[in-house]
Amino acid sequence: MKDLSLLVWVTQLGLSVGIPLAGFILLAVWLKNRLDLGSWIIWCGIILGLLSAVKGLYATLRTLSRLSQGKEGKDPPPVSFNDHI
Repeated sequence: MKDLSLLVWVTQLGLSVGIPLAGFILLAVWLKNRLDLGSWIIWCGIILGLLSAVKGLYATLRTLSRLSQGKEGKDPPPVSFNDHI
């Protein structure tokens, strides 16, 4: 079952890298065609897509690392209002 969970996270890794990159590039192409902007908007879309993809890659790999070490859910629950002195 743990292997299936890791497979889901690998799929999440691919989606969190691919979708922002493709989305920003497609948005830039649409803006270029719709508003008659120059090709600089495409480069802005590529840069924003790459930055978003790197951020998604980092977040997903950090979560995978935490899951592989077994640290997920090991923290004690926070103190509730009624448990204060």
